[in-house]
Amino acid sequence: MSARGIPEYAFNLQLSQDIDKALVDAGFDKTVLLITAKAPPYGLVERASRANAMRADLFIAIHHDSVPDNLLQWWEYEGQQNNYNDDYPGYALFVSYDNADRKGSLEFGHLLGKALQANGLKYTPHYTQALMGHYRRELVDADAGIYRFDQLVVLKMTRMPAVLLEAGSIINRQEEPELATPERRTKTSAAIVAAAEDFCAARTPPKIAQQAKRPAPHAKQSAVTR
Repeated sequence: MSARGIPEYAFNLQLSQDIDKALVDAGFDKTVLLITAKAPPYGLVERASRANAMRADLFIAIHHDSVPDNLLQWWEYEGQQNNYNDDYPGYALFVSYDNADRKGSLEFGHLLGKALQANGLKYTPHYTQALMGHYRRELVDADAGIYRFDQLVVLKMTRMPAVLLEAGSIINRQEEPELATPERRTKTSAAIVAAAEDFCAARTPPKIAQQAKRPAPHAKQSAVTR
């Protein structure tokens, strides 16, 4: 739930739909937006299983961040008491070392982090702090903002490179309204497209790319999940 009482799902769905359109418009015509009705953990397992069945080349999970309960504060908004924390704005990326393609996950995560930064976004460093308790994570790429989270189902069960993006903090009263704007979603979507293009181009053998006579990313399949 956001600082103004909006469910995370609403943010995830809107951003995922924008990302899906941006990827398709860029030529990733096999992009699939995965939405499951089942609650965790069953819905998470289903998403990973569906991505594996599609033999996707890339898996991106889209979320929006909060903080542990002990870091939440209270405020009144439109007559309702809501939680907030204004201390930790920014994106965060996660990979699982149990993923079948750890190297690919780290490579794509690095490209995505740098693309987000090129669009003016910064990552949040607070996951390394002791105050995060059992949510504390190892920062494995300080240049791009990638954390290690081996237990995430959608990352460890997928058989292709997989990254989870926390697009920003909706519990932060300043960042939440920004995350709801088309301009912020466009920055994130554009970064994902740029990272996907660079990632797929680097993995496409030059001879095959030449024979195809079109940009290599157009032949790739990615799965975007929320």
